[in-house]
Amino acid sequence: MTANPILLPKKYARIIEQFSKKENLSLDDALNFSYHSEIYRLISEGVSDLHCMSDEYLTEELIVEYKKKS
Repeated sequence: MTANPILLPKKYARIIEQFSKKENLSLDDALNFSYHSEIYRLISEGVSDLHCMSDEYLTEELIVEYKKKS
């Protein structure tokens, strides 16, 4: 299943905003990390239909990746 190209950027925006708030990062820092993350790559490539997962789940996965790299 491929993600709707119009809806996917909105999903990214919601995830980045939640990530920014939960990790007390500026939106710029959250955006920069997110777009270079493994989670972003997997979602954008359509791996395992990750785009179908909830925003909360994907935010938590992004936080786990962030903490591993920090």
